[in-house]
Amino acid sequence: MRDDNSRASLSERQDRRKRVGPALPGRGAGPTPAAHALLFPRVVLGAAAEFPRASSQRRKVAPRRPAGGPDSVSRDSKSAEEMIHELLLALSGYPGSIFTWNKRGGLQVSQDFPFLHPSETSVLNRLCRLGTDYIHFTEFIEQYTGHVQQQDHHPSQQGQGGLHGIYLRAFCTGLDSVLQPYRQALLDLEQEFLADPHLSISHVNYSLDQFQLLFPSVMVVVEQIKSQKIHGCQILETVYKHSCGGLPPVRSALEKVLAVCHGVMYKQLSAWMLHGLLLDQYEEFFIKQGPSSGNISAQPEEDEEDLGIGGLTGKQLRELQDLRLIEEENMLAPSLKQFSLRVEILPSYIPVRVAEKILFVGESVQMFENQNVTLTRKGSILKNQEDTFAAELHRLKQQPLFSLVDFEQVVDGIRSTVAEHLWKLMVEESDLLGQLKIIKDFYLLGRGELFQAFIDTAQHMLKTPPTAVTEHDVNVAFQQSAHKVLLDDDNLLPLLHLTIEFHGKEHKDGIQAREGPSRETSPRESPASGWAALGLSYKVQWPLHILFTPAVLEKYNVVFKYLLSVRRVQAELQHCWALQMQRKHLKSNQTDAVKWRLRNHMAFLVDNLQYYLQVDVLESQFSQLLHQINSTRDFESIRLAHDHFLSNLLAQSFILLKPVFHCLNEILDLCHSFCSLVSQNLGPLDERGAAQLSILVKGFSRQSSLLFKILSSVRNHQINSDLAQLLLRLDYNKYYTQAGGTLGSFGI
Repeated sequence: MRDDNSRASLSERQDRRKRVGPALPGRGAGPTPAAHALLFPRVVLGAAAEFPRASSQRRKVAPRRPAGGPDSVSRDSKSAEEMIHELLLALSGYPGSIFTWNKRGGLQVSQDFPFLHPSETSVLNRLCRLGTDYIHFTEFIEQYTGHVQQQDHHPSQQGQGGLHGIYLRAFCTGLDSVLQPYRQALLDLEQEFLADPHLSISHVNYSLDQFQLLFPSVMVVVEQIKSQKIHGCQILETVYKHSCGGLPPVRSALEKVLAVCHGVMYKQLSAWMLHGLLLDQYEEFFIKQGPSSGNISAQPEEDEEDLGIGGLTGKQLRELQDLRLIEEENMLAPSLKQFSLRVEILPSYIPVRVAEKILFVGESVQMFENQNVTLTRKGSILKNQEDTFAAELHRLKQQPLFSLVDFEQVVDGIRSTVAEHLWKLMVEESDLLGQLKIIKDFYLLGRGELFQAFIDTAQHMLKTPPTAVTEHDVNVAFQQSAHKVLLDDDNLLPLLHLTIEFHGKEHKDGIQAREGPSRETSPRESPASGWAALGLSYKVQWPLHILFTPAVLEKYNVVFKYLLSVRRVQAELQHCWALQMQRKHLKSNQTDAVKWRLRNHMAFLVDNLQYYLQVDVLESQFSQLLHQINSTRDFESIRLAHDHFLSNLLAQSFILLKPVFHCLNEILDLCHSFCSLVSQNLGPLDERGAAQLSILVKGFSRQSSLLFKILSSVRNHQINSDLAQLLLRLDYNKYYTQAGGTLGSFGI
């Protein structure tokens, strides 16, 4: 009966240890010296040979043959075999009376056996370190998978670490597979000791030596995940970095763990790229719903008092040379993106360019899945190739090692299919070129006769601060102006709507919370006139909304306000010229000469600015955009070309270049003031009017001089070709240069 128990398998003993407890049944505090000699025959004999030299007392108690004859030796041999199973059980995570578990020190040889030689204890403790790591591994797996019953001597700590997620569970699954060779090695050792009970502990040490390098390295990864609370795709990055070491066993094991974790990523990629579904309950994926977290804090407005003086300061010149652009976030109303990248958790071995392609594909598929629109071109955006692409992603998932080349090739294949389908939908079915023509005609004032008629019609109602009914009146005037110029498109006009930013008493609290103040008015105060509050909105039809987003339309709106202000000043100066022609037969005085000379110089500058904006900027950039659209069949290329077109409009019209834009706005304000003065005083100016005219002359002279110095300074340093082009328009015959860079003065 005892012989049957000694031959019990390791798994049966583990089950028995769970039921009965850590100590084996029928066992005392430790093995007998004879059994110890059978367990460690070579080591014990070597130690006994040194005992006579240690002391005379040792010589008296030197080991002798056990009494009792062959039966006693047989019993001791069986006890030694049980001790081998005790060691194997401890290495399997089930300590006993010989190998005890200490929460601080881990698995150790019990101190109740003083006859063990220090070298024997060292070998056993070296093996115990493997058992300690194995226990910690199983604790980690059981804690964060939750499907294995906790052991009695390992109290559950689930929920205390704050770790969760499917990537963590996948890591635990991969870690468990890495531990399987260790478990198999223990089972093999049991079979070897059952076949040959005389094998020594050195054999155990030799058989498990391959794990002495592996376990500590894997433990570093586990401890880093626990201590730093690494989450989601960051686990991929952590495992990848540690797998790049030079130890082959460690690299091979961590690559297996990484392959299991990649399985989760490929499942999320399949759902996102093929079906537009973001399956990310624990926010672990590198794509999220909502805007990007990399918001730029608003830059404080710099002191503008030095911009109005008659000279260019060193600070202003440095700003120009650095081409410091005003942050668009401060100028434009923010628009939330539906999805964005989480670059902070993107693994380093996946480039951002690839992640952006993945984001684009998923957004496009998701848009089509959620939009129930009958299209001329039936079928899925993936051209019914979902099964093919799913098989490609599954093939990548089965690869033991991640290959960026194969990964990017599959992503590019899916992206190309989606991009081509979107190109056909946008260009051929939705008439993208026609929509761009509408944008140019209205936001960029391509229909000049329409806005000339609108300026004449709405001039009286927009001079004063806006009221609650101003927006309605302005849209009626806009419809009337469209009919005057024979623009009667019943499908187009309902999509356009002029807006007035009216700050009534009931909106004060909401205004305070708004972001992105306009260039001409602060959100804390009402605009001085209706022109300052005027804007344009356009209802974009599906699927063009993915190109003309609210943020894009807001940028167009900024350009629209700027171009309209220039066009309005030009119209007012032309009206002053008409008044001058009506009075040319009357006798004039010196003040009239100054007045009409100033008007001439103002018109000269504004006309050349208008020509520069419409010809050198708008027409040039728009023709380049059309060429790029016609030369590609890729939607992403179209979107990049359009973004580049819009950025060039903002930059080349100097909206983003603060010193130039401020100077031009000051000049336009002076022109408004001059036109108001002339309209209110049709006859000769009185003393008060002459004083106002003198102030306007000096102000225009100062601002034109500042503009000339800015343009000349930048041209001399060869940093901005756009400013040089504007200077060429203003000074094409060197008139500006010969005047000393000053317009409107008495000497000209």
